[in-house]
Amino acid sequence: MAAIGNKSFIATWLLSWFLGVFGIDRFYLGKIGTGILKLVTLGGFGLWALIDLVITLGGAQTDADGYALKGYDQYKWTAIIITVVVVVLGGGGYSTSIMSGS
Repeated sequence: MAAIGNKSFIATWLLSWFLGVFGIDRFYLGKIGTGILKLVTLGGFGLWALIDLVITLGGAQTDADGYALKGYDQYKWTAIIITVVVVVLGGGGYSTSIMSGS
């Protein structure tokens, strides 16, 4: 098992979810170079932001020194469930508005 650093899984997950297209999650983790690239490309046109969210939820995200995120084991299922529920409910609402012409 990898050593656990001081960066929070919850903070990284929330930053990735809400501000990932601006690279804020990467800046928080100390990954300044990729944070700037992510900012300039708007999260790799959204794709990189989505990939980082999945990497974070999967437990593979690390800080700039390669340490695992603090609190992952404790909060991973809460974060996964919330993310899935929001995606399903958000996606359902979006498809309904398209079908109704709104």
